[in-house]
Amino acid sequence: MQIPTFADVEAAARRAAPYIHRTPVLTSSFLNALTGAELFFKCENFQKAGAFKVRGACNAVFGLSDENAAKGVATHSSGNHALSLSYAAGRRGIPCHVVMPRTAPQAKKDAVRGYGGQITECEPSTSSREAVFAEVEARTGAEFVHPYNDPRVIAGQGTCSLELNEQVPGLDAVIAPIGGGGMVSGTCLTLSTIAPQVKIYAAEPEQADDAFRSFKAGQIIADDAPVTVADGLKVPLKELTWHFVSNHVTDILTASEQEIVDATKLTWARMKIVMEASSAVPLATILKNREVFAGKRVGVIITGGNVDLDKLPWIEG
Repeated sequence: MQIPTFADVEAAARRAAPYIHRTPVLTSSFLNALTGAELFFKCENFQKAGAFKVRGACNAVFGLSDENAAKGVATHSSGNHALSLSYAAGRRGIPCHVVMPRTAPQAKKDAVRGYGGQITECEPSTSSREAVFAEVEARTGAEFVHPYNDPRVIAGQGTCSLELNEQVPGLDAVIAPIGGGGMVSGTCLTLSTIAPQVKIYAAEPEQADDAFRSFKAGQIIADDAPVTVADGLKVPLKELTWHFVSNHVTDILTASEQEIVDATKLTWARMKIVMEASSAVPLATILKNREVFAGKRVGVIITGGNVDLDKLPWIEG
């Protein structure tokens, strides 16, 4: 297992810079008053392709040799990594093959196709996803870029907290959503090197809390097909992300489905920004655990804004 280093993060920052945004940090006096903390929202919902995952995807794609790149890239993803890899591949002019659950948001499928990605659908379970992907990989010979269990991807995601640390010095804590753990791992990789005093928290839905249970048990516990409005957080940890989570995360906090929906609506209403339900899980857990964050300067990573407007989490049907 190759563990990425901070030097890999610095290289990723240089490699991906022409293809990504340096995203803004926004604040809300209302949410500060509500939580008792000073919150700094790193808005990856304004990122290219609408999500932080374009960082890791660009690092992986533009780090390929010409010979490997010519065969294209392939992945499996519920959405944001799929469209991010499609975006990066399109910028390099190479094919991108994506396996997506048939239940993935239509907005994300449309975005993948819009960037030139070729979709093969699977059932909404980890086992189906991996089985269908094996067929696609064998058929195409494309380079596999895992959504998170890939040192190139983790190094790319680490550029987000590298920016955040420059934009907001003196943070006490950073919190990000956790599914497979790519963003949290990148955050751990960067901050443990340049700001080791910053505590790192991960936020997870109660209905997809395998990372929380893994953290408490001291070993990976994987769910196959959890159901949650936070559709980007359904995948389990893998050995590479577990390495970072188990060694550097202070705690994993969870929120109920209603708390996630309430936090999403609160952010839309008060900050006037569109973000996915997955991105609202950190705020939901801060509101639920005010005593942990009260009086602290907290970086909150808003991971994406690719919302299916026809299937909002607070609308039945």
